[in-house]
Amino acid sequence: MIETKNIDFYYGDFHALKNVSMMIEPCTVTALIGPSGCGKSTFLRLFNRMNDLIDGTRLTGQCLVDGKDIYDKSVKVDQLRKQVGMVFQKPNPFPKSIFENVAYGLRVNDMGDKKFIAQRVEESLKAAALWDEVKDKLKKSAFDLSGGQQQRLCIARALAVSPSILLMDEPASALDPISTAKIEDLIYELKRDYTIVIVTHNMQQAARVSDKTGFFMLGKLIEYDNTKKIFRNPEKEETQNYITGRFG
Repeated sequence: MIETKNIDFYYGDFHALKNVSMMIEPCTVTALIGPSGCGKSTFLRLFNRMNDLIDGTRLTGQCLVDGKDIYDKSVKVDQLRKQVGMVFQKPNPFPKSIFENVAYGLRVNDMGDKKFIAQRVEESLKAAALWDEVKDKLKKSAFDLSGGQQQRLCIARALAVSPSILLMDEPASALDPISTAKIEDLIYELKRDYTIVIVTHNMQQAARVSDKTGFFMLGKLIEYDNTKKIFRNPEKEETQNYITGRFG
């Protein structure tokens, strides 16, 4: 369960998020849509505290994961990031072998012996629908993979440390249509075990993969509802104008 209560977020003097409250159910896919600069990626990065890495930021309100405020001083950020995985817009494999890319988080966090790591690598690659394509070349460089395969490798790397939440910031925007379809199929499969929040500019993608959709504009959450309702019968005029292409 993820919940935000009256979140306001600032980059210096810039008010990036304005009084955002949202509840995300476990094992669902939530899509965040809206025009560029509307705050959706900033909102996504709240959940693993990536915004902490930017100087001059400030947050008020509460951001809860399983009822615990993740911005409480008692929270260890490295532990939080094991629970909340992240996949970025462009595939970012490490300059290592396919195996070592997936094993990286396990080794850094001293999680398990060689047998356990090998088992988690295989399980994660299978969960990312990549095992059958790479099982015979695990020692080869991750850079030998196609863009779509590299993105699924990055998903496997995030899954290896057993998170409960997976954040995806436009995970298919740099991919061709076939690779995009594979990522979308994968998202649908993963929601059985993970809570997924995805930022996308592709509204057709949001409609295909998500259970709920939140529409952001100028830092505000304008509307948040079941995806079918957002796209077929939104309550707010701003939402209707955006999804019909009148602006944005």
